[in-house]
Amino acid sequence: MGVKTALPAAELGLYSLVLSGALGYAGRGLFEASQGGAHRKAFRESVRPGWEYIGRKMDVADFEWVMWFTSFRNAIFLALSGHVLFAKLCTMVAPQLRSWMYAVYGALAVVGTMGPWYLLLLLGHCVGLYVVSLLHQPWLCLGLGLASLASFKLDPLISWQSGFVTGTFDLQEVLFHGGSGFTVLRCTSFALESCAHPDRRYSLADLLKYNFYLPFFFFGPIMTFDRFHAQVSQVEPVRREGELWRIRAQAGLSVVAIVAVDIFFHFFYILTIPNDLKFASRLPDSALAGLAYSNLVYDWVKAAVLFGVVNTVARLDHLDPPRPPKCITALYVFSETHFDRGINDWLCRYVYDHVGGEHSEVIPELVATVATFAVTTLWLGPCDTVYLWSCLNCFGLNFELWVQKLAEWGPLARIEQASLSEQMSRRVRAIFGAMNFWAIIMYNLVSLNSFEFTELVAKRLLLTGFPQTTLAVLFVTYCGVQLVKERERTLMLEEEQKQDKEKSE
Repeated sequence: MGVKTALPAAELGLYSLVLSGALGYAGRGLFEASQGGAHRKAFRESVRPGWEYIGRKMDVADFEWVMWFTSFRNAIFLALSGHVLFAKLCTMVAPQLRSWMYAVYGALAVVGTMGPWYLLLLLGHCVGLYVVSLLHQPWLCLGLGLASLASFKLDPLISWQSGFVTGTFDLQEVLFHGGSGFTVLRCTSFALESCAHPDRRYSLADLLKYNFYLPFFFFGPIMTFDRFHAQVSQVEPVRREGELWRIRAQAGLSVVAIVAVDIFFHFFYILTIPNDLKFASRLPDSALAGLAYSNLVYDWVKAAVLFGVVNTVARLDHLDPPRPPKCITALYVFSETHFDRGINDWLCRYVYDHVGGEHSEVIPELVATVATFAVTTLWLGPCDTVYLWSCLNCFGLNFELWVQKLAEWGPLARIEQASLSEQMSRRVRAIFGAMNFWAIIMYNLVSLNSFEFTELVAKRLLLTGFPQTTLAVLFVTYCGVQLVKERERTLMLEEEQKQDKEKSE
């Protein structure tokens, strides 16, 4: 009820004004805190000289981001440029061999980065899952896939297998876990699709072409085997009208995002401040709430940039990769909360949807979410923080379904229809959406930052700041949820108009 209902323009304008003012006020507090703490002893390791000509220091607490765009920037650019160049040449000369070119180039890049023994290790896992796929037993394929994944996440096997990497360098551990983990997921997808379509008779060569596609190899996103194989097997792929323009736009947005993050880190030390709890505890309530929110927004931007760059290359290769994750600002339901759309699709296809069915019943949904988060825990690497994150998000997803079932319960649904207009129903639901939004932030802040910082934020917003801060933050969030709902309503109406137009033609 109220999903397609529009609110008065003046009301939406008020929400925009409140949200803009609140973000500006919180941003000012963060800026002042960043300036005031720039010379603290606790900041020395992660706040380094940046734009020296204007005296600005830079937050370098994110090791991966710094490595991507400093030490390994040229290597990444060279590897992806070489892939694009050879792919274009192969498409022009021998398009039927382009999938082989992808695999050979990717394997050579892996050898050059991690060494030949690491390549042989991954080939061993690929062959093992390929052999099991010939038995056409899905439970056996999934079981071996999870066992292979566990071997890269748990000692002593992980220590033994990491010894196959040649040499040492800064991003070695990141590349090892990324390449190994995604290899296992891709091989498991291949095995399960082989079981689902025994008539298609996929070969080991198909698996190797799938696994060693360089743009997806180390960091994803992951495409399920059926989609990748269907797209890469097209001998003469044809681009849709305006496709090249969209690819250029995506590449341009990725560059803009990289520059924007670089500028942002010179003025806001959002990754360093949470590490100094004594300093963070002295922040105003508004700045602390903004700090928690900005940490999740940054993680989304980081994922969007990574997948944006990779997806640009993949779309040049005539593939349709998973889209970047949905912006955290537009999330107010747990069912849409994920930072990697490819892994989310993988989990839904092979675990969540398979166990949960239509996701309309409470008990099957509980079993499906527990199974899904169990696999996710294994993927992330079992530890206390991941256990806590999984339990919280599993509860959030199920609690959301319970509330939805309660709202759809006959007596309550009739009361809502009888006593609330559609506009008022939308407002009431937005209140619950605002509370859900902060539950999503707090539950994910545990893994993105630390339990201690999450505890500090929770106490300030819910206990010491009650009721003024609590209600103020909820009202600002309510305004944001209403604006997101309005955007969703507009897109829904545009889609319906488009479908009606296509039917009339």
